[in-house]
Amino acid sequence: MAEKLDEEKTNVTVFGPETEFDGELEFTDKLIITGKFNGKIRASGDLEIAKDAVCTGEKITARSIVVAGTVTGNLEAAEHVEICSGSSVIGDVAAARLRIANNVNFEGQVTMLDKEPEIDLFSVASSEYKQAIALQSDIIR
Repeated sequence: MAEKLDEEKTNVTVFGPETEFDGELEFTDKLIITGKFNGKIRASGDLEIAKDAVCTGEKITARSIVVAGTVTGNLEAAEHVEICSGSSVIGDVAAARLRIANNVNFEGQVTMLDKEPEIDLFSVASSEYKQAIALQSDIIR
């Protein structure tokens, strides 16, 4: 079991409340912003914008994005975007899944992205493909 825990370790970077960052940012694991960010984010990892954080930029792209603070700019997530209670998002959101809590200031448009199946349609029998899709739909619920 210890081996399994080691495989799931990810690096977590935190921009503290006193941190102010201007520019372009790329990362692969997880970033938590608790300060101020102005610029563009292109990431294959997960992004969390904490309660008192303020992010401004043209576009923020990550695997998943959780917003508890204030964001002005477009958000795009391959997996999901979650906008928490008390937060503010002014910009368009594109994601495979979206959760918006009560008491949120949201101004923008939403585009739902199709998540591609993890199985190659042309390399399996139709019964295997149907089973994979059924399993995937159970996971999403």
